[in-house]
Amino acid sequence: MSRSLPRYAALLGLLALVVAGAFATPVAAQSNTKDLIMGLNQDLMMLAVPIAIFMEGLLLYTVLKFRNNDDPKPTSENRSLEISWTVATALILVFVGFASYQVLAQPAVTAPHDVTKVPDDAVQVNITGRQFIWQFTYPEHNVSSLNEMVVPANRTIYMRVTSDDVIHSVHVPALALKQDAIPGQTNVMQTTITEEGTYQLYCAEYCGTGHSKMLAKVRVVNESEYEAWLQQNQQGGN
Repeated sequence: MSRSLPRYAALLGLLALVVAGAFATPVAAQSNTKDLIMGLNQDLMMLAVPIAIFMEGLLLYTVLKFRNNDDPKPTSENRSLEISWTVATALILVFVGFASYQVLAQPAVTAPHDVTKVPDDAVQVNITGRQFIWQFTYPEHNVSSLNEMVVPANRTIYMRVTSDDVIHSVHVPALALKQDAIPGQTNVMQTTITEEGTYQLYCAEYCGTGHSKMLAKVRVVNESEYEAWLQQNQQGGN
């Protein structure tokens, strides 16, 4: 390689940082679950983009420089270079592992299998899938609804997910929530939704001929509207 290689590498590194900075623009998150996952994605992108640009630039430089070489020679052993890329790879893997663990260990991303202690101000919802509807039950209030889950914003929500027949899957992409509903088994999701609105819930596991119509709504409201909804459903017999 010529002496100009370090300059090319520096330029590629600068370009990589600019591109990575564009990818690192904060993404609006509607729940703390989505905030954690998108934050991890951005951290990994900040690492992956510069590496990809540098390696592709190095490959392009090599192809252009040696494209007319009709008498290639085998490269000699370079122990320093081999040690360098081994150490660099190890550091990258350590960073990826540490960053991933910091996110995956959060209850909002990987909730405990069985929640025994729930904060007093938390909302508990039991989600049951059956062909081809979703039932949402609020055990503390003796309220249930079909195909619509109403929850308050800015409060921790514990969702226990199961199925009455076949395997289903709760999936709310806008909130980054996804959990399998398995007969005879209860899985837990935990999140705090920070933005009011209506979000689409899908069944993400093929469960029969009516799978595509197994939809529900997650309606996130303020505290007073949530309390009014509970009282209305208690008085109206759901």
